[in-house]
Amino acid sequence: MGNRRVRDIECFLTDMDGVLVHEEQPIPGAAELLQRWVDTSRRFLILTNNSTYTPRDLAARLARSGLEVPEENLWTSAMATGAFLKSQSGERTAYVIGEAGITTALHSAGFVLTDTNPSYVVLGETRNYSFEAITTAIRLINAGARFIVTNPDTTGPSPTGVLPATGAVAAMITAATNRQPYVVGKPNPMMFRSAMNRIEAHSETTAMIGDRMDTDIVAGMEAGLLTVLVLSGVTAREEIETFPYRPNLVLDSVADLVPEL
Repeated sequence: MGNRRVRDIECFLTDMDGVLVHEEQPIPGAAELLQRWVDTSRRFLILTNNSTYTPRDLAARLARSGLEVPEENLWTSAMATGAFLKSQSGERTAYVIGEAGITTALHSAGFVLTDTNPSYVVLGETRNYSFEAITTAIRLINAGARFIVTNPDTTGPSPTGVLPATGAVAAMITAATNRQPYVVGKPNPMMFRSAMNRIEAHSETTAMIGDRMDTDIVAGMEAGLLTVLVLSGVTAREEIETFPYRPNLVLDSVADLVPEL
């Protein structure tokens, strides 16, 4: 583990916000890093816990930020949820609260979306949660549907301040049903395993780049990956000491990774 170098890494998983983009602006070095991965035939996936968008929507958003990323290089918590549910036994029916990202992923996984006796209630990110939909979810879970949540984030950013996110709504449903959901997104290593399966990666030659110690770095470590913390997002250098584990590498930004490849 300790003697792995960036040069030995064949596959990269990277977080998006705080690593490649910040508030729709590309982080310096991000475009060069993506180009270097392409030039050196490295396999890579850009991971996001946001289950709102389809890969096509995300690729378009990144293109507007000046980053050209093919949609097959994007892996969202919605796609990971689809992959996880496809691997489970039982009837492929689900009641879904969420946007196109999660509904598209579940359709691709062969699910029928219904509010009539579904096997699963799947909660994803959405900007307009309806009290009626939450009430339906609570009743279906009480009636025996299995409760699945795309990601645990309790708040998300917006230009006017924080917004309650998936984890906050999940907590409300848990309070009303007394049922804990299975949460697929980071820091669940399941998110990384499904991503690695997608690009046929092996843990000993894969790295995870992230800006959060409590999601990206801990999950990368638990999945056996080389972990790279960048200080271009939410974590400051002095905060690293407050955690009981360490990343393998700490860099100011992804720009510092480009010369290593």
